[in-house]
Amino acid sequence: MKSKALLIFVAIVGFFAININLAMDKSNKSDVKNISNSNTELATFAGGCFWCTESDFEKIDGVIDAVSGYTGGHVANPIYEDVSHGGTGHTEAVQVHYDPQKVTYEELLDIFWRHIDPTDPNGQFVDRGSQYRPEIFYHHSRQKQLAETSRDKLEQSGRFKKPIKTKITQLNKFYRAEAYHQNYYKTHTLRYKYYRHNSGRDQFLQRIWGAEKMAKEKKMSNKKYMKPSDEVLKEKLTPLQYQITQEEGTERAFSNEYWNNKKEGIYVDIVSGEPLFSSLDKYKSGTGWPSFTKPIVASNIVEKKDRRFFTTRTEVRSKYGDSHLGHLFPDGPKPTGLRYCINSASLKFIPKEQLKEKGYAEFTQLFK
Repeated sequence: MKSKALLIFVAIVGFFAININLAMDKSNKSDVKNISNSNTELATFAGGCFWCTESDFEKIDGVIDAVSGYTGGHVANPIYEDVSHGGTGHTEAVQVHYDPQKVTYEELLDIFWRHIDPTDPNGQFVDRGSQYRPEIFYHHSRQKQLAETSRDKLEQSGRFKKPIKTKITQLNKFYRAEAYHQNYYKTHTLRYKYYRHNSGRDQFLQRIWGAEKMAKEKKMSNKKYMKPSDEVLKEKLTPLQYQITQEEGTERAFSNEYWNNKKEGIYVDIVSGEPLFSSLDKYKSGTGWPSFTKPIVASNIVEKKDRRFFTTRTEVRSKYGDSHLGHLFPDGPKPTGLRYCINSASLKFIPKEQLKEKGYAEFTQLFK
């Protein structure tokens, strides 16, 4: 992955020194097992850089998890260094765990085609070599049939001037990538953004799909979370909750509902109900407010510059509820180094025992 490393270095140099801690976790090479949930299915896609492919699929409502890994090769238990040199036959891929009641395999195929260059079998964008080839790996004959139909439909649409070269192959083995590759777009947000922008991926997709792609993604994103009218909010929320979420207030430290909450579960927006944080990522920061190392659904968090009080901070808001949640600071623990400092009054806690009952069944797997 020399081209990828070079791009990241060039983009970031001059802003801050790069200190990527790529401690190898070779124990993470076992095949990914099916999540023990009869309502969950698997799909496997290779779309070039798995950081990007994972990020694109995890934005889709109904996708429970996307796992970066390696497949399509001839070497057992491959490691990143070997795959990145192209000698194992593997390609970077992502295994998608999804709820077919919320998103179909056909819809996942549509998302896949709209995030790659299907005419390039020798890599994707800046990343060259068979280890970045696009490919669909089917798990059973029904997936194969649907994949072939979708490929033929795309070919006949005339969207691309060159022929579609993306292979459709039966999945053999899928090996989970090293820990530092998982959720890279969350754990190394700034570096990921620099890489993605300079890879040329989004520029290509904008040129081919334009506004149509954006409209499709919006349709496929979570639609069930909405912000009520101000009149409803004033009836629904307590005065403090309204002040915090709607007027960008701040509650008192050590005197709020969740700062010392140690129960297992998830935290959702008090306004819209969209899932924001997990107790698994909550830690004792000593500040007196609930603190998290990362969001449970990264796309539900919006970052904005806050220049009040004669300083510049990063405000965090919810995507669908547009609620003021708190602020983001770069002084958190590893692995993210981030501290999401959140007001309890902007949150509602859902205990793990009530996740299914309250409509958050997809998160129950986190606590098994």
